[in-house]
Amino acid sequence: MTATGRPRPLRIALFAGALAAMGGMTGCADQDRMAHAVALAEPAHLRREQLQAGLFLLTTFMRIDRPDRALTIYIEGDGQAWLLRTQPSPDPTPREAVGLALAAADPATNVLYLARPCQFAPRALSPRCDVAYWTGKRYAPEVVASLDAAVTHYASFVPNQPIRLVGYSGGGALAVLVAAGRHDVASIRTVAGNLDNEFVNRLHQVSAMPGSLDAVDVAQRVSAIPQIHFSGADDTVVPPTVAERFAAAAGHDCARVVLVPGMAHESDWAARWPALLAIEPFCTGTSQSPG
Repeated sequence: MTATGRPRPLRIALFAGALAAMGGMTGCADQDRMAHAVALAEPAHLRREQLQAGLFLLTTFMRIDRPDRALTIYIEGDGQAWLLRTQPSPDPTPREAVGLALAAADPATNVLYLARPCQFAPRALSPRCDVAYWTGKRYAPEVVASLDAAVTHYASFVPNQPIRLVGYSGGGALAVLVAAGRHDVASIRTVAGNLDNEFVNRLHQVSAMPGSLDAVDVAQRVSAIPQIHFSGADDTVVPPTVAERFAAAAGHDCARVVLVPGMAHESDWAARWPALLAIEPFCTGTSQSPG
């Protein structure tokens, strides 16, 4: 246990050649997804690791070079959760990891990417992985706890430095849910974030997720954190109304919605990211420095 009472995560390095040995990711398609992720990460000097955090083995990519600088943490989206409207995927690993592409486009000194539970995860090492964790329980308390344990682990690499959370799609919901339980988060940025899953599910006429938490329910708990919610003007999956509803619930002193023209849910957000990242979150009427 750590001094805060959280379970101490077990860090497991991934050695060269591990891709071929990943027993739970069988077939060329699965290997292609990992190869695609590595191809995104390597030019940005993001090193691949695995971390046992709470119930789940998480795949991470990291570049932490300065312990005296802030750490920006990216949380991946829901990935390939469904094959068809009523048929869950057997593997939620994203075909194109948008969250990782955002991390790779970030020039900051300290950058960390967190895949979601069961993404890029060898099934043999992830016995807790169940289809529920990328469908109805994708934002379950134990998922939030796992990501929070990972944030705590990597925050120890930059003692007393600010943590900046960034989440894509469903990763935006989890960034908010993680931030709601911490005191070291300096800013939140979401990209096409599913910040009101009950509203989004009703919009698409799909089943509710009673096993999941909803970011909008903790909006007041993060209301003092500077935050920007980027929403694509052409996004029909998580339309701009979702970010607007969340900002209204959080209050507009610190929560800002930025509408990005020409962008849909799965557009090339990474290409726009350096410019969007330059827009600093801030709280009005305070002297708080941007995150």
